[in-house]
Amino acid sequence: MPELPEVETTRRGIAPFVEGSVVKSIAIRQRSLRWPIPTSLQTELPGTRIDQLQRRAKYLLASTEKGTLLLHLGMSGSLRIVTAQEAPRKHDHVDIAMENGHVLRFHDPRRFGCVLWLKGNVDQHPLLADLGPEPLSEDFNARYLHAAAGKRKVAVKSFIMDGHVVVGVGNIYANEALYAAGISPVKPAGSISRARYEKLVAEIKAVLARAIAVGGTTLRDFVGGDGKPGYFSQSLSVYGRGGEPCHKCGSVLTEIRIGQRSTVYCRGCQK
Repeated sequence: MPELPEVETTRRGIAPFVEGSVVKSIAIRQRSLRWPIPTSLQTELPGTRIDQLQRRAKYLLASTEKGTLLLHLGMSGSLRIVTAQEAPRKHDHVDIAMENGHVLRFHDPRRFGCVLWLKGNVDQHPLLADLGPEPLSEDFNARYLHAAAGKRKVAVKSFIMDGHVVVGVGNIYANEALYAAGISPVKPAGSISRARYEKLVAEIKAVLARAIAVGGTTLRDFVGGDGKPGYFSQSLSVYGRGGEPCHKCGSVLTEIRIGQRSTVYCRGCQK
């Protein structure tokens, strides 16, 4: 599944082609995605200018004077900028043609993504209203995270992957940040000191920033806005390396499952 760095990479890749541009037309080949594409999209979006393309968690929000286009890539979706002459492939469900000649093409083999048209205050939409702070924002800090943990007994890895606590810390990045911070993923969230949360917050921000800088993590189905995969996987310290030696101490990395997700850590370096 594309995670926050992959979605941010996509946003940065396609924003220059759509921001400030007027939508010419929309072609919908498959309306039945995770939620049906609303018919109002085809009547209201053409003729409007996309003022800004933003990201909230793993949602992309294209704002216009009439409403906001909300996009989600689901499990295996992608957005690409193509020319009008490029023939659609299988699973290319939506084309948004711009007056500047570019086409924003939505591809989603499993159809778990979404293309929605929102009116009014998008922050109050059910998909967005209860989300936690952005991990790279100033609102996400040790003071906030320590207070949110309280006396919670849930494993810290599950805690930082909870979108109500903080958005966008997916499984890969949770593994990597906890390793870098020296914190065991099984440790109860409420038992961790504020000082250690200072380190964890810093590492979450660092690992996400590095992933964004190189275009995200290479996953089987993901391609960025330019059609190229990311290469962050080449620098993973623990994720996918269960049974291999720890880069720091040489001990064999342990692989377990927390919340049904693969978790790899070093029992010696992470306490």
